[in-house]
Amino acid sequence: MTIDYTLTTIIFLTNIIVISILLPTVVWSVVRPDRRIWPPPGRGSWQYALTWIGWSVALALNACLLFLDWNSWIFAGDVRFLLGIPLALLGGVLALWGIATIGWTNSTGVKDGFSPSGPYRFTRNPQYVGDTVLSLGLSIIANSQLLWITHALLTLWFIIAPLSEEVWLKEQYGEEYERYRREAPRFL
Repeated sequence: MTIDYTLTTIIFLTNIIVISILLPTVVWSVVRPDRRIWPPPGRGSWQYALTWIGWSVALALNACLLFLDWNSWIFAGDVRFLLGIPLALLGGVLALWGIATIGWTNSTGVKDGFSPSGPYRFTRNPQYVGDTVLSLGLSIIANSQLLWITHALLTLWFIIAPLSEEVWLKEQYGEEYERYRREAPRFL
């Protein structure tokens, strides 16, 4: 049991460190759009590598926490599955629908055309809304205090990132994006 607890602590603290790198990069991108990290200037850039390595590590560590810290918090009953599963499914479907609509390249922050269709008709950020709902659902299902903390911090990234992306989208797509921005809400 001590090994599992120690491993869980190491994974949690490593995840906090990774997220503590990701969050300032997106804040920096809002404050200094001329030197932004997100969205990255291109697929081969250090900004792209930093962002996607960071996200890949954070998501892998979250998956580990989901199992290692399972049922360690306050939602002891099975009712959590009745709420968590639909939320996780809804969030996952919305995020995947967003990716399918604009493509993987656009989803990774690299310019590949503008498409205000599909879920983008209802929100300018369906992937972030979907990821947030998915995270909420998984947090409820897993009943992990540590997962709630890391998901809350990653959700903060989802809230800040559009502020940086909007400046970039205006630079890339001009008036077409401005018209769209006036028609669709940032989140809901």
